[in-house]
Amino acid sequence: MRVTLRPIEATDAPFLLSVYSGTREEELARVPWTRQQKDVFVAQQFGAQSVHYAQHYPGMSAHVVVINGEPAGRLLVDRWDSEIRIVDISLLPEHRNRGAGSLLISDLKSEAAATGRSLSIHVEKFNPALRLYQRLGFRQLQDGEVYLLMEWREPALESESESVPGRGTRSR
Repeated sequence: MRVTLRPIEATDAPFLLSVYSGTREEELARVPWTRQQKDVFVAQQFGAQSVHYAQHYPGMSAHVVVINGEPAGRLLVDRWDSEIRIVDISLLPEHRNRGAGSLLISDLKSEAAATGRSLSIHVEKFNPALRLYQRLGFRQLQDGEVYLLMEWREPALESESESVPGRGTRSR
């Protein structure tokens, strides 16, 4: 499997909406709406999410995940002085559970370790990917109403950070 990244372009909007839609399929399967109602809802939610990300992560890098030459998902990452934040990592359903997500996260873990930063992500409590993050060494930092803040740190940094006050704050 060959996994690469390319910058998101304006022409990727329909593809990115389909990726987002794929993340909501299971949840919406239980809702007694028509296909059209679900499509309208998903488009509204995707728009709101896009605005939220642009407001809260203005410096993020935005990439289409390409697997074996085929667009397969998106990866949004923001890099701060002491932390790398995975803003979003999403794959189309047919590309999940094949190792691409683990590979992308491993690359980000390597970057974090090489630059002395932590790697973090907010994960919905019911998201099946939570098991992946736990398996890859992420630990829970915060428990919110819907999301958990998960963090991975290089083991050598883990012991250093225990004595540093204010850990978990970010600077840009």
